[in-house]
Amino acid sequence: MSGHSKFANIKHKKEKNDAAKGKIFTIIGREIAVAVKDGGPDPDNNSKLRDVIAKAKANNMPNDTIERGIKKAAGDANSVNYEVVTYEGYGPSGTAIIVKALTDNKNRTASNVRNAFTKGGGSIGTQGCVSYMFDEKGQMIVDKEDFEMSSDDFMMLALDAGAADFIEEDDSYEILTEPNDFSAVHEALQKEGIEFVSAEVTMIPQTYVTLSNEEDINKLNKTLDLLDVDDDVQSVYHNWEEE
Repeated sequence: MSGHSKFANIKHKKEKNDAAKGKIFTIIGREIAVAVKDGGPDPDNNSKLRDVIAKAKANNMPNDTIERGIKKAAGDANSVNYEVVTYEGYGPSGTAIIVKALTDNKNRTASNVRNAFTKGGGSIGTQGCVSYMFDEKGQMIVDKEDFEMSSDDFMMLALDAGAADFIEEDDSYEILTEPNDFSAVHEALQKEGIEFVSAEVTMIPQTYVTLSNEEDINKLNKTLDLLDVDDDVQSVYHNWEEE
């Protein structure tokens, strides 16, 4: 994975999403509601909720907004009727795409996701058709700029906190954990004053593909843009390495 910087892609994604901050907060709000319904409102006893809170903080969601979301979901748990659905498929030149959604209407979501794949020249496949190409990991990205700790000290801090891997890039540090260790590692590093560009449990490609054909790049971007504006879509993972 050395040489492949996720930081530039994440910054680009955040810049795009800053204009649609409301959508990010809506997405995280739904995730909070589902996590509370599944495991209760106490993050100390609900690892899924802890993970969502870490993601919310990395996206600069205010603490009072997070707390209101938890209280609302706890007091109105029976009204939460979102289902988690996952779609897998292929984009141009066999690029692998995974789409995770939270929906109250599976038919609508399936139709919209299929439409996004089709308009980008791709196709939805069966469950498991591409997920084997990805590893589920906790991932934290830290911007090197204005970060005073030495890379060796930071690596030891991360590993001592329980991280599985520490990767130094030209512009950033990447800390990886097993999914179940993510919350504890994130919390330990946060207590040390570490600020994150991104922090969440995600799907990381085992290998990346590059696209040289401009038409393929445009088609894949079309699919990703259509998925990005779909209110039901929570996360999109792919193995395209943007250059």
